[in-house]
Amino acid sequence: MPTPVTTDESILQADRALVDAVLAGRHGAFEQLVTAYQGLCWHIVERMVRHPDDTRDLCQEVFLRVHRSLHQYRGDSALKSWVAQVAYSVARRHLERRRIPIAEAPDGQDGAWLAEQVSDGVDVEAEVSQVEVHRLLHAAIDALPPLQRTVLTLYHLDELSIGEIAQLTDLAEGTIKSHLFRSRARLRTLLHSHLGEPA
Repeated sequence: MPTPVTTDESILQADRALVDAVLAGRHGAFEQLVTAYQGLCWHIVERMVRHPDDTRDLCQEVFLRVHRSLHQYRGDSALKSWVAQVAYSVARRHLERRRIPIAEAPDGQDGAWLAEQVSDGVDVEAEVSQVEVHRLLHAAIDALPPLQRTVLTLYHLDELSIGEIAQLTDLAEGTIKSHLFRSRARLRTLLHSHLGEPA
């Protein structure tokens, strides 16, 4: 009796099949890859650079680089994570060329201590109306430094795990947790301030 294939393994198999199709030059395969991951690519690049024209150009660069480097994909992690890593790398280099800092200076807090604080049990969105929270959260997220903005988006919107985010940014998991904690704290402070309540 064959061993049942787990969801993760089935995803990796589908990813490998798509990559093989692209590398074999199968008609429509690369377009399928772009369609599957263009939203993720846009999320990452746009959150990093915050400029629509630059974002469009950089997303094109991301997929050119993906196409050129696809033979390096080993298939031991999700293609989604691999594409995200390329997008992050392209956006980060763009900011470095423009000498734009991507994160706040460390404040001395210990990433290990913050590890348990990422999910702090506070439902920020439940505290104000849906319309107002949408406006406030987007304004607050836009005010974050590029790296924190991107990490928050990847974790909460794109639902990447902390391990996957650490892999694609080449940062320690404790550092990712620290960025998430500080970002959530800032968002919570903004919402409480708007409501006239102590944070």
